[in-house]
Amino acid sequence: MMTTIDLPIQLIDDDNDWMSEGACKGLTHLFFPSAAERPQARERREAAAKEVCSDCKVRVDCMEFARDNHEYGFWGGEAEDERHAAGYRLIAPIGVRARAS
Repeated sequence: MMTTIDLPIQLIDDDNDWMSEGACKGLTHLFFPSAAERPQARERREAAAKEVCSDCKVRVDCMEFARDNHEYGFWGGEAEDERHAAGYRLIAPIGVRARAS
């Protein structure tokens, strides 16, 4: 005979629920560079990404997530080099040249 045991289950509150509300949904190609992307192509891609972000209702959440989690790519209307300039460092930023100390 099998006995049923009731276990208390706690649902985890996912702080990233905002991601499903992003205007960028399905537009990954605008927010992350392709391999060997040229500077001119990057400028065009990021301009298009910035346009998508401009009216997004979760832009601030997205930007804060990228800053807090040291993300690569374009998040919340902000490119990697803009986050870097604002003091949010990446271990190996793609768009920022390392400076000699």
